[in-house]
Amino acid sequence: MQSTHLRGHTPETLVAAFPGLSLPVARRVVHRLIGENRDELDSVPGLSKVLARELRERGSRERLEIVDRRQSDVDPFVKYLFRASDGRVFESVRIPLEQPRFSICVSSQVGCALGCRFCETGRIGFERNLEAWEMVEQALRVRSESPERPTTGVVFQGQGEPLQNYDNVMQAASVLRHPCGARIGADRITISTVGLLPQIERYIEERQPYRLILSLTSAFSEKRETLVPITARYGVPELASSVRRLAAALGGPVQLAWVLISGYNTGTEEALELARLFRGARVRLSVIDVNDPEGGFVRASDAERGRFLAALAENGIGFVRRYSGGPDIDAACGLLASRARGGHAHTPEPALP
Repeated sequence: MQSTHLRGHTPETLVAAFPGLSLPVARRVVHRLIGENRDELDSVPGLSKVLARELRERGSRERLEIVDRRQSDVDPFVKYLFRASDGRVFESVRIPLEQPRFSICVSSQVGCALGCRFCETGRIGFERNLEAWEMVEQALRVRSESPERPTTGVVFQGQGEPLQNYDNVMQAASVLRHPCGARIGADRITISTVGLLPQIERYIEERQPYRLILSLTSAFSEKRETLVPITARYGVPELASSVRRLAAALGGPVQLAWVLISGYNTGTEEALELARLFRGARVRLSVIDVNDPEGGFVRASDAERGRFLAALAENGIGFVRRYSGGPDIDAACGLLASRARGGHAHTPEPALP
């Protein structure tokens, strides 16, 4: 019979895969494997020996291998390089937040097919989608090595375009938010996209509860297309209309991300066009400096960045400046490189008793 990975399931989907399980027992199994992050099944209350054997025989508990961990020398960011059993490698980043807690940036694909010019992953090309359990496992492994701070957020913004792997990403998010799973609040799970319009429309129709951020980078379609080729299919006005509908459905602001590139998208005309596109809507624009390890795209100077932020404020665009962490280890989410470099080998914190 076809096997399924047990860490890719909520209790409800586990019952669907193993009809002999009752929902209460399935909740305990998911809590053991994900909530407690343990592998053994023999002592799960209410789980018969027959069902435990069926879970072991038909259900995988395979783990990802951690190939490398790199601690930045300039801040507390840690970059993880994982390897799956098929030899494919992908990355996660542990992100320190202002309060004493962590968020985890996870990959959703091995490589990426969209070819955004400023993104190192886009230069790798696409290899395969990650399964739901592989995304969950990234979060579990990083969290287990960081007991000194609680992990309160997960960001699907590593390697890959999450909405190209829609079903697996939504399943992983469901597992991560489930009270028997990783117990991450839905409002603390962020999914970043460069703008796949049909999937955004599906997301709206399904009323997914997570925070969806459109990585815009330019308010002008022709300019954006030079960096983000998918814009040729889905232009900025259409994407702006879609995320406005999403914000209206959820009752929150329009969530946008802006990779700031010197001499490219720092002009006042960008702020003016953003104001036109989103007139009457609340906007939260997350501005982050480009982090291009190949050196083709340069960060804006303090003065250039300051002028752009002032133009946003003058045009009523709410913004927050994001810190681009771990520059020495290529840790910037969404800009993960094809190899770990810089920093120093990270020694995990010991588990709490």
